[in-house]
This record gives sequence, C-alpha cells and structure tokens, in this order.
Amino acid sequence: MIKKEIILTNKTGLHARPAARFAKLANKFASEITIVYKGKRHNAKSVMKVMTLGIPCGESFTLEVDGQDEKRAVNELGKLISHGLE
Repeated sequence: MIKKEIILTNKTGLHARPAARFAKLANKFASEITIVYKGKRHNAKSVMKVMTLGIPCGESFTLEVDGQDEKRAVNELGKLISHGLE
C-alpha cells in the first residue's frame, strides 16, 4: 500500500467536474483507491463519494492506493491534482 499526502490546488475545490475527472482516472486502475480527509474515508472511484468529502482548495488529504498498479495510480492521480484537475 502507498499513502501519499496531497494538497488540493484546484481553485474551486473538489466539486462536481473535478471530482468526476478524478474518479474517472481512478477507475482506470485495478488498485483500491481511497481518499482520507478529516477522518473520513471514501472510495476514490465514486464521483459521489469524492464530492461528499467537500475538500476545498489548499487543504491536504491522504491518497491510499493498494494493488498491482499502485505506483502508477499514485503518480497519475497526483499529477492530475497538481495540474489543477484539468
């Protein structure tokens, strides 16, 4: 399992469109992917679960990835977030 602390840089936070982009990319991996924010754990492959977290810009969260393609998943999801989910 890989755990990575990430700071959300998207100006509008993790609302509908960015959450959809994130979940869409997460679904491309076989690994289990979880977002942990303020003690809440949600499946990163679910748009609704990701939106429920309501993470605003500038906040940090932990990305937990466990599975056969975990390194690639962490790298690509981290890159997506660092580019403002665009």
